[in-house]
Amino acid sequence: MRRNPTELEVRVWRHLSNSQLGHKFRRQHVIHPYICDFFCPSKGLIIEVDGDTHDAAYDRRDASLATKGFETLRFTNHQVWDNLDGVMATIANALRARPDRWSGFPHPNPSPKGEGLTKPQPEPLPFREGVGVGPVLDPESFKK
Repeated sequence: MRRNPTELEVRVWRHLSNSQLGHKFRRQHVIHPYICDFFCPSKGLIIEVDGDTHDAAYDRRDASLATKGFETLRFTNHQVWDNLDGVMATIANALRARPDRWSGFPHPNPSPKGEGLTKPQPEPLPFREGVGVGPVLDPESFKK
């Protein structure tokens, strides 16, 4: 893993960081056994900034990651340098086109009777030594 990104990776990161495209990205993210330049976990989208030559090993890597449900977008140094707006538009279009990897609803492990999905907790939970202490709640009060 590299600590110092290339100048072109820095240029791309300036546009991906802080959810500027509406999605969180990670830099130098590991998806074993690979390290991705940039990764959007909610969409499973990988962004790679490559040198100006194409290596057949990239095809094998991309195919391997695709079997795990990930999509890889590769951009050459030349594309990033000369057309950063086009690169960002391509990434934004890919984000819109890809489905969310998880939506949050329905929850993959819902409670047996659906408790906790719509009813807020009326009081703080009891906690040791007086910090955050509230009344002990009767579990029957949540059933209706």
